[in-house]
Amino acid sequence: MAPVSRRRSPLALLLLALAVVVVVGIVAFSVGRLSTLGDPTPTNTSAEAGFARDMQTHHDQGVELSMIIRDLTDDEAVRLLAYDIALTQGGQSGRMSGWLDIWRLPAHSSEPQMTWMMRPTLEGAGHDHGTDESAHKPGEPMPGLATPEQIAELKSLTGVAAERMFLELMIAHHVGAIDMANAVLDRSTNETVRTFATGVVESQESEIDLMNEMLAERPAP
Repeated sequence: MAPVSRRRSPLALLLLALAVVVVVGIVAFSVGRLSTLGDPTPTNTSAEAGFARDMQTHHDQGVELSMIIRDLTDDEAVRLLAYDIALTQGGQSGRMSGWLDIWRLPAHSSEPQMTWMMRPTLEGAGHDHGTDESAHKPGEPMPGLATPEQIAELKSLTGVAAERMFLELMIAHHVGAIDMANAVLDRSTNETVRTFATGVVESQESEIDLMNEMLAERPAP
């Protein structure tokens, strides 16, 4: 009798990855609730609340892009990276949702997105991390967010072409997330948020280095 193949289909792998992201998100939501109990409660228009809302949106797209590339390539290195990004950012999104819940704040603000990034820093006017305020206006797309047209183009590709575009989009995505994390570090004394944002900066800077190396290994035709 011929041996039964244990290789899972791309759909099964995708469903498994999505299930893991959902479970991790639920756990992270609970952790997020617990991790804020010792901090002063942020207000609805605070930098902490704005960061939690906008970074959830940002991370959710990171998960989306990762799920897309997993279905477009058989490259194990890219698929492993995508799985790690989806798992990490899905979990972090759940944690930030937990913050808003324990702070008794709505999931969405009546203000345009990124309004919090335009408010004064702890040092007063300007940004400690050198962010160019003119590049970010309330209501405009968040820094590093892929456009609908870019996502549609990524979905139309396969193989190395898809891998390259994913890496390029995700590098820009990470740069934007670092920008947002630095912005909240410039505006918040909340230890839970500061620890989280510092972790985002450190981990995503490391992943940018990795993705630049992966991109160099996949030269454009």
